[in-house]
Amino acid sequence: MYKTHFGLQELPFTITPDTSFFFAHSSHQEALNTLLVAVRSGEGFMKVVGEVGTGKTLLCRKFMSALDHREFVTAFIPNPYLQPMTLLFACADELGIKYQQHINQHQLLKLINRYLIDTYGEGKRVVVCLDEAQAIPIETLESLRLLSNLETERRKLIQVVLFGQPELNVRLDNPSIRQLKQRVSFACQLSPLSMSEVEFYISHRLAVAGYRGPRLFPHKAVKRIYRASQGIPRLVNILAHKSLMAAFGEGAHVATERHVRMAVADTESTQGASMVKATILKYLTALVSAVPVVSLLPLAALVISGVSPMTGGSV
Repeated sequence: MYKTHFGLQELPFTITPDTSFFFAHSSHQEALNTLLVAVRSGEGFMKVVGEVGTGKTLLCRKFMSALDHREFVTAFIPNPYLQPMTLLFACADELGIKYQQHINQHQLLKLINRYLIDTYGEGKRVVVCLDEAQAIPIETLESLRLLSNLETERRKLIQVVLFGQPELNVRLDNPSIRQLKQRVSFACQLSPLSMSEVEFYISHRLAVAGYRGPRLFPHKAVKRIYRASQGIPRLVNILAHKSLMAAFGEGAHVATERHVRMAVADTESTQGASMVKATILKYLTALVSAVPVVSLLPLAALVISGVSPMTGGSV
């Protein structure tokens, strides 16, 4: 790979959620601060929503690693597409609760409740984080609410953080679990990176990976990465990685705009916007033969500025 070529100690743009690469993007840092304050104040349910690729799993891991393990016991459930009883088993396993092989739900709940009471007696709090929470079945969400009923007169014995895509909001709008929605005391929204943040993000990951040389991605290359990725961190990683591979393949020591174009052409998930723009340009070209060029200038200006003349939205 290209590590030695660019003087790197590790690959900077992997898409695995490595907390050492956490970037304090405005919405991510705000969400992290909110979660840390919320769990210390004893809130029952918290929610973090973000589009695919905005870094929810990385934020979740960063949040758990930021908790003092002398004060908190954490459980992480990466795949909550589980039936109610199976979710209880998953929580018990993560918390290290021992149970008999043929235990029923009532007995398991009693064991979990006893564990929570004992943990509370030790001065600790239990926090359960569920990733991909938009996939949780409705009946399982209801069982999660019932689990959160375990409390003392002063505070909840278990706190739950839901990390999910925007579909999670739709799921929580279901009337059958309106009681759960009312218990979500803090909600955070993750947003994509801005152009300036993409520039800092790329530099940050390179620095963490050990890069100490001159600028590796010129401004024009970063701008093209931003336009193609729309500021989605996962896509930024993919495009930056492929751009470095293209530069390495040519023996270059700078990832130019041309290398980024090659990366974009090789990445299916970034083709949508460019295909729309190409279609509009083809449409305008066809009109040139029938309409005076002067009358097409306003349309061409819209396309160049990134605005769709058909919808008024960005291309």
